[in-house]
Amino acid sequence: MCEVAMEEHGREISDLDPPEPSENGLMVAISHRRVHPPFSVVLATVLYCAEFVTAAVLCSMYHKTDDVTWMGFTITFMLLPAVLIQLTLTFIHRDLGRDRPLVLFLHLLLLGPVIRCFEALVVYFKADTKEEPYVTISRKISLKKGQGPMELEVGQAERNLATHRNAFKRTAVIQAFLGSTPQLTLQLYATIQEKYILPTRLALMIITLISITYGALVCSVLAIQIRYDDYKVRLRPAAYFCMIVWRGLEIATRVTALVLFSTALTHWVILVGVANLLLFFFLPWAEFWARKGSLTENVEKNFSKLGTIVVLSMFTLLYACINIFCWSAVQLDLSHRELIERKQRWKRLAIYYCGRFVENFVLITLWYFFKSDFYEYVCAPLLCVQLLICYSLGVFFMLLFYQFFHPCRRLFKYNVHDCLNCVCCRKGRWEPSGRKGEQPTSYSTTATMVLVHDEPLALLNPQNSQIPDLTNELEERETAIVTDMMEAA
Repeated sequence: MCEVAMEEHGREISDLDPPEPSENGLMVAISHRRVHPPFSVVLATVLYCAEFVTAAVLCSMYHKTDDVTWMGFTITFMLLPAVLIQLTLTFIHRDLGRDRPLVLFLHLLLLGPVIRCFEALVVYFKADTKEEPYVTISRKISLKKGQGPMELEVGQAERNLATHRNAFKRTAVIQAFLGSTPQLTLQLYATIQEKYILPTRLALMIITLISITYGALVCSVLAIQIRYDDYKVRLRPAAYFCMIVWRGLEIATRVTALVLFSTALTHWVILVGVANLLLFFFLPWAEFWARKGSLTENVEKNFSKLGTIVVLSMFTLLYACINIFCWSAVQLDLSHRELIERKQRWKRLAIYYCGRFVENFVLITLWYFFKSDFYEYVCAPLLCVQLLICYSLGVFFMLLFYQFFHPCRRLFKYNVHDCLNCVCCRKGRWEPSGRKGEQPTSYSTTATMVLVHDEPLALLNPQNSQIPDLTNELEERETAIVTDMMEAA
């Protein structure tokens, strides 16, 4: 699982030679490191194949029992993400401009992830058999005390594996929220409506839940890597545990609430889903038009303006589908080169989870009053309380992760406890201070996490001969970034 958080320029250098300071003050790390196995590639491929095969077997069972409706929806949620995954892998690896007919044929057979996983394994096993020169140098800033900027030499095999990892991270997200999430919702709804559990259907539900949790975990890790691209990020096992529990409880509770509501008010759930989809789809575009920004031209060099709009629309659709079921961990900025807003806005995070909690509460309450006779042997009040408690526990583990286990929490201007103090002290912040002439403390901007980008650039200046302490530098510049905080809020 830790492979998710690793990229070619974010690895640990415990097996490197001792770094030596260069003339410009950087720590140069000599490349004698072992290439890590592509666990994330193998895991994403296994989940893809397991879900596809199980869904195909279940479709054959639906065909034998003449369940045309369940079979049609199951096939749709099985094929749609599979086709999008083939397009994603082809786009990232640029196969259309290369003479690789066998690979393209396997993509047409929906076996693209399998051949890509095989290629990644071949690259990994050949990496240690021959020594090759590095192809690029990656500069990273270590968050460990006493260490400064480093230069890491990246070899050809390592860069190829990083390309495969990045591709499969994106396919895992597509598979999770365009295939596994609607598939899990459908099969759980079919189980309740038919009032019995098929072993194959239960196996598919378990696989989809694992796929969704993994996809949400990848979203969180990618968000951290994009925001802190200048730093060497490493997540510890405790951080992964908090994220898995947080994402698992959040998604399971959300899916259960939607399914229960759909069993009581079937047609109204369509309105709820469409309203959520349209809200999160048009929200980034509304912000883009409000800022009067221009479309990024770096999505693909050969794309026309229409092609760029199509790609951005698909990206926004994926963003909307994620937010329907869980927090996407990012905010879109369609005018930015990376399409991701680097500043984490605590205010949006709080609004999302408060709104989602209220929505789940309303859905569960409506189900309680309009439930069918199928639940007469179920303690409905206890079930409602359990769902709300599980969602609250998911939020608790999310706060626990940001407060104690976030890999870049030392770069936070304010953290979770500061935001809680902001809420507790909101009433008293307008009261005058006891000292004469002292201005009352304002917590209006404490719900903003700020990443200082100017400081890493200063550290890379050749005129700097000494490596400063990042912790002390951040503490000394607290006053200088108050303006940025107010703009971000």
